[in-house]
Amino acid sequence: MKESGYQLRRATAADSQASLALVTAVLLEFGLSPDAHGTDADLADFEANYFAPGGDFALLTDATGAIVGTCGLAPTGNGAVELRKMYLSPTVRGRGQGHRLLEWALARARELGFRRMTLETAAVLKDAIALYERNGFVRDDAARRSCRCDAAYTRDL
Repeated sequence: MKESGYQLRRATAADSQASLALVTAVLLEFGLSPDAHGTDADLADFEANYFAPGGDFALLTDATGAIVGTCGLAPTGNGAVELRKMYLSPTVRGRGQGHRLLEWALARARELGFRRMTLETAAVLKDAIALYERNGFVRDDAARRSCRCDAAYTRDL
């Protein structure tokens, strides 16, 4: 899927390090702690952590092929899927690409048969929270598990 010079494609094993680098950079930008051996370890193996359990992971690339966005769907059981690792490079923020990633995630989750989506986030990610709330997510802190996140959201699909 191409739009405005950006391409949305499925992640491959070869994308692991670049994906982790983007996620780490965004976390540090907002004063959050990356955790390559814990919360962010899922990026080391897309197959085991996303594809094999029935989820998916997409990357947004620019015209040069550089990864400028990430977005994962990790099944959590009982018809639910967690939106994970939705991050954008500062170079593409404010251009509708966050909305594009979220639209992909919602549509893909429905295609995969999920009925509910959850996500965890941090209050410093104000633009992301506004995007989630505009798209029907409601606060549900009972779903919070990650220590670096201070808010959780959910919505029916």
